Amino acid sequence: MVAEVLLPTQKVLDFPITALRFEDQIQTIIEWAIAHQSRTVYVANVHMLIEAHWNPEFAKILKNSDMVTPDGMPLVWMMRRMGSPYQDRVAGMDIFVETCQYAQKHNLSVFFVGSQTEILVRMQARLEQEFPQLKIAGMEPLPFRPLTETEDELLINKINSSGAGVVWVSLGCPKQEKWIAQHKGKIRAVMIGVGGVFPVYAGIHKRAPRIMRDLGLEWLYRWLQEPRRLWRRYTTTIPVFIWLAAKQLLSSSRIAGVFLKTTVE
Repeated sequence: MVAEVLLPTQKVLDFPITALRFEDQIQTIIEWAIAHQSRTVYVANVHMLIEAHWNPEFAKILKNSDMVTPDGMPLVWMMRRMGSPYQDRVAGMDIFVETCQYAQKHNLSVFFVGSQTEILVRMQARLEQEFPQLKIAGMEPLPFRPLTETEDELLINKINSSGAGVVWVSLGCPKQEKWIAQHKGKIRAVMIGVGGVFPVYAGIHKRAPRIMRDLGLEWLYRWLQEPRRLWRRYTTTIPVFIWLAAKQLLSSSRIAGVFLKTTVE
């Protein structure tokens, strides 16, 4: 049995986000992967937290994860205001590239689940160029329908027998997080939900320029690339996040004020 992990966290909208620097989070993932521990890693942004806010079942999944990284800059800003002043952004694409680099050095193999065959083929070609020593244990695009029990067991056995230490999962939020949670304890590897990383790494979509990422405007860049798919997501989740974040910050300020007043008196 894997020992319980107590990583430091900072709550954002009542959800525990892992409060470690980027490199520390990567090192933790690599240590788990080397030991073939069944771990869940979710890459959180505004959309994910609001989905969890609206859905109690998904909220439970998020709260029970081994690691929830702050992908979106709004989450990073909140964490810094709430008591983690040196918090880095730990974004999906950066986790992907850095983990592949470490996996290559430590002879760790990686497995890919989800997305489409075309995207996976293009990813493999780029990975072979950028990480020539990286061991790709397998790539499995999943059908849109749920897998049968037999199909799921075959996939679990295929991943475990491949010896993969890291499993990248791209099914979209919250589907991929639910899939990962369902396979905790069954797949002997670190499962990381990276959503839109696959098409970006494959060159189908472009990542926002650094300046837009630092300003917290990566969502706008993505919206301009996929307006039909993303307009509803952003128009419904961003205002709610701003409202809830403001309430949390105001509540925190009041509590701090009461504490200071009581201490002085």
